Amino acid sequence: MLFYLFPYYLPSVILIAAAVIPAVALLYYVYRADTVEKEPPLLLLRLALLGILSTAAAKLLEYAGVFILNAVFRRESFLYLALLYFGVVGFAEEGSKYALLKRATWNSPHFNCRFDGVVYSVFVSLGFALWENIGYVLANGFGTALIRALTAVPGHACFGVFMGCWYSQARWLENRGDAAAAHSMRVLTVVLPALLHGAYDFLASATPRISPWYFVLFVVAMFLVTVRLVYRLSRNDEYI
Repeated sequence: MLFYLFPYYLPSVILIAAAVIPAVALLYYVYRADTVEKEPPLLLLRLALLGILSTAAAKLLEYAGVFILNAVFRRESFLYLALLYFGVVGFAEEGSKYALLKRATWNSPHFNCRFDGVVYSVFVSLGFALWENIGYVLANGFGTALIRALTAVPGHACFGVFMGCWYSQARWLENRGDAAAAHSMRVLTVVLPALLHGAYDFLASATPRISPWYFVLFVVAMFLVTVRLVYRLSRNDEYI
């Protein structure tokens, strides 16, 4: 019976694979870059699952934010788009990721190296991206899978790298008794990825009104900076 049903389900299987593979490949890349002390697989699996869970929290926050914006601003205006992506989407998604990231890892005995924060935040971010990607791809097809594999999924990885960079710095400062500076770093842990996320979505949505090359240049620059940052953080990893 399953054999006869397989051709019917095959297109969905291919689409799901196309949605999942980019996220898994990036997770593996970051995992390989962690050279000082590998993180426990069960912890990483938990973080990826928490990333999936964070999509629900982010959606609730986004619905509330959009409801408020729709009551105050015209949807066609640039101000509406800026507030939507910088003020609602960016902070809702990155804030939801961070809340679960911190709850799961801040006091973990395994969080003992600078690069650990990058690994943790990227696993949460790509868990989020993986689940989000499956929904988009099943709704819109293989073309969407290809576009998101080159843009949105690596984009979430970039946001995760920036989040992890400041998150590790906050842990380092906390270990040295500087609670005020650690708090400031934790604020940056959310604010910088949220602003990057907002810029990404804003430029992508505004392309009918402005040149799409702004979006392309932003994505390429962000990717190059992120790859360089991962390389440098991996090579200079140390116990904290």
